[in-house]
Amino acid sequence: MKKIFVLLACILVMSSCKKFLEEYSRDLKYAENTEDLNKLMIGEAFLPSFSFSVYSQSTITTLNENQGVLAPWLHVMDDDSELSLANYVEPFEQTPRNMLSGFHNWSQQPNANVLNLEWEESFWRKIYKRIGALNAIIFQAEGLAEKNAGDTDLMHIRGEALFLRAYYYFLLQNIYGSPYRTGTAATDEGVPLKISEKIQDDYFKRDHNDVVYKQIIADLDQAAVFLAGYNPATKIRVGIAAVKALQSRVYLFTEQYDKALESSNGFENLGYSLIDLNQYAENTNFTYRNSTESIFTMGPNSVPVVFLTDSTSAWNGDDNKASSFKVSSGLAETYTTDDMRRTAFFRKTAKSKAWIPGKYRTFQTYNDPVQVSCIFSFRYAEIVLNRAEAFAMKGSDAEAREELQKLRIKRVKNASLAQLPQSNEALVAFIRAERRRELCFEGHRWFDLRRYAVNAKYPLAASFNIKHPNYTYDAQTKSHNPAGNYVLNSFAQDAAAWQVPIPGYAIDFNRGSLTNLIRPVRSVQP
Repeated sequence: MKKIFVLLACILVMSSCKKFLEEYSRDLKYAENTEDLNKLMIGEAFLPSFSFSVYSQSTITTLNENQGVLAPWLHVMDDDSELSLANYVEPFEQTPRNMLSGFHNWSQQPNANVLNLEWEESFWRKIYKRIGALNAIIFQAEGLAEKNAGDTDLMHIRGEALFLRAYYYFLLQNIYGSPYRTGTAATDEGVPLKISEKIQDDYFKRDHNDVVYKQIIADLDQAAVFLAGYNPATKIRVGIAAVKALQSRVYLFTEQYDKALESSNGFENLGYSLIDLNQYAENTNFTYRNSTESIFTMGPNSVPVVFLTDSTSAWNGDDNKASSFKVSSGLAETYTTDDMRRTAFFRKTAKSKAWIPGKYRTFQTYNDPVQVSCIFSFRYAEIVLNRAEAFAMKGSDAEAREELQKLRIKRVKNASLAQLPQSNEALVAFIRAERRRELCFEGHRWFDLRRYAVNAKYPLAASFNIKHPNYTYDAQTKSHNPAGNYVLNSFAQDAAAWQVPIPGYAIDFNRGSLTNLIRPVRSVQP
């Protein structure tokens, strides 16, 4: 009976039997060897990649479980995005603006369209489903390892599984949980933690932040052992570089700066290098799967269906129309004229010439074989920035400037150390701004703002807020006119809106044992 592997029956299930997830398989899965586990990893643990066709403004046709669009709202909650509107688009059209405005405006019920009709936010379901599969895979791999101690492929699968579980919990924690605060992590609420392969007949509740992060760190430590010295030939599988990259990120978030540096030591010897934008060819992908900066990627790229040009297709009446998002003026203004990222990271819309993200595949590209994800990716530039920040937070300013300069000479013409701030606080602020410029639209900014807000040394100012402009439509002139702003106040004032609510289906199935903070009704401010 030990050879019978009931894979998805071990996944957390939310049913009348009080299980955690609705999704499970009634099929028995047999994992008798390493190859079986590898197939299960590919099919059940990794996120699949999707390509999207963009022929109109109605790109988010469905946000249900079977759609490739994954967490597009993560790109529109922070201060790097604004509405992009032109001409009139019917409110029932499933455009980015119509579908994602609830998240963009930090509404009380964010997963509702402009007609106030709710759609299912499936990110929670998809990620916990994979965690359930990983729990079962990790358990089964332990049994196989007892009989195949020298199987290096099995060891690598165990490392990948632990990495993915840590990564998924990190994402869940930073979306649905409270930000990590060093002084209150033992009492702050995170997300439910489940690492056993056994089915538990009980309701689930939030675990505390320190419990979740300790498990993330423990999984990564063990993954580092299994993947020591190993980097796969493909960027869609996990090696030691991906583990070290996530370790450095996690230690930044938990303000363990010595460990952030320790985990990234020697990274420059793993074969990665920064792209020199002095050699960049305009209108080409800046980042792609085989780039010297790419470390690991999986899953879809949702940017092309969120940030659209205002001329997606002339033949269907979408010429000079927009109902989506663009780069915020606040982000655009942070780039100096000699910053080469202005050309490499962005494109301009056809009519209004507004900036939209252009680091990777665009609305003009379909079925790109070298696509990287806009959220589920690791890039070498982040490692450099992690190290610069860790040095600066430790007060090692000279080392921080030296690390930062490695990136800046590849991004800014005539970049020099003399341009960098001399005081420690100003240097930290500069590194944060540089991180925003470099990692925009890669799933970092929202997470970073949350951790900056509660940082023990240099928290964001109490006056910090995010303003998203609101517009009214004038039918006579067919124009959109500014009409105030939606405002997200500081974490201290507006904590509930700084985390995404756990979806209603999870609340319902757990019969109230899972709870959300009450988000206020948000209205337009002058």
